[in-house]
Amino acid sequence: MQRTGILVVGHGSRDRTANQEFEGLVDYVRKRRTNFDVQHAYVELAEPSLPGGLDAMASHNERVVVAPFFLFTAGHVKNDIPLALAGARRKFPAVRFTAGRVLGVHPAMVELAYQRAHEAGNGLADAKQTALVIVGRGSSDPDANGDFFKLARLLGEGHGFGWVAPAFIGITRPLFTEAIELIARVRPKKILVVPYFLFAGRLISQLEAQVKEFHARYPWIRTTLAPHLGVHPKLLEALDERIDEALSERASLPCDNCQYRVPIGAIAENVGGFRSLLWSARHMETHAQAVPHAHAHRPMRRHVLVCGNVDCASRGSIALMAELRRALRRVGREREIRVTRTSCMGRCGEGPTVAVYPDGIWYRGVTPADANELVDCHLVGDRLVGRLIDAIMQ
Repeated sequence: MQRTGILVVGHGSRDRTANQEFEGLVDYVRKRRTNFDVQHAYVELAEPSLPGGLDAMASHNERVVVAPFFLFTAGHVKNDIPLALAGARRKFPAVRFTAGRVLGVHPAMVELAYQRAHEAGNGLADAKQTALVIVGRGSSDPDANGDFFKLARLLGEGHGFGWVAPAFIGITRPLFTEAIELIARVRPKKILVVPYFLFAGRLISQLEAQVKEFHARYPWIRTTLAPHLGVHPKLLEALDERIDEALSERASLPCDNCQYRVPIGAIAENVGGFRSLLWSARHMETHAQAVPHAHAHRPMRRHVLVCGNVDCASRGSIALMAELRRALRRVGREREIRVTRTSCMGRCGEGPTVAVYPDGIWYRGVTPADANELVDCHLVGDRLVGRLIDAIMQ
């Protein structure tokens, strides 16, 4: 039995390239730490899953160190990882589990973001006339968003940029499209867009398209998109430090020590994280909810939900709803099939998203031009539109 295992935990992506980048980084850790059993797992969207990875590690290690490979401490790190650890501790009481910290606001990460800007800006000789727009994923956790703003401020300090604007690709504001429009009004000579993303994927593709659209409207402003963070010595430096902290137990995942994770006095019943369980259940609802539910209105044959949040709206979801309703009136089904606008459905960067109840069918990337096909084939003809399917829920 190997004494200690290191489980590097990533988010997971539907994009195989992003997962390959992550697994390449895990290979680096494995080669560097040959005395440890180094494996990886994902919180969602890819395999092996976090619970499965913990089970596998605990089956042949006396100690398991979880290294969360996330930029900031948000919902998955505050809830899903501690919940999985609570389950593993119950299942393997003889195994010692330790969770480390995320990359966070680390000097190496600030330097890496600057290096990416430096590469794209050809040395930044004209930094005073350059606006830097640093773009993050965006989170429903204000703590994580605050850390991102702090990192953006640290990046701007001392480097002589004329302007530094933090922005998000989705979930919260300011959105990138809003921030870069405001920056354009101060008339910078050049704009550098730095994607603060660990790996490539659909969000990077979305950002590329938005930068291209901005450049078409403001051709007189030199606008350059820098590379994403990627596997880089500075990134590995930060990860190595976090793993060393966890191995020596000098610092651990903050939420793994709170009253909802560890028995403290008379509140031991909170161990396992009931509140965080509710958060995780709500999060999974946005990813996989498709069962029939009670309606306040009269029974409908089908209910069509269309995401109307800012990301999907910018991709045409409002026009899509109008086309769906028009197509339903055309076939005389508007009284038995309802189209409803919803808030975020957890598919930012992949929409517009459409869910059909009670069938349990989720479509993604649906455009107004697809409305007639969706109505004629699925809503009327009971035939799925295979090319648009995101998921089929059971």
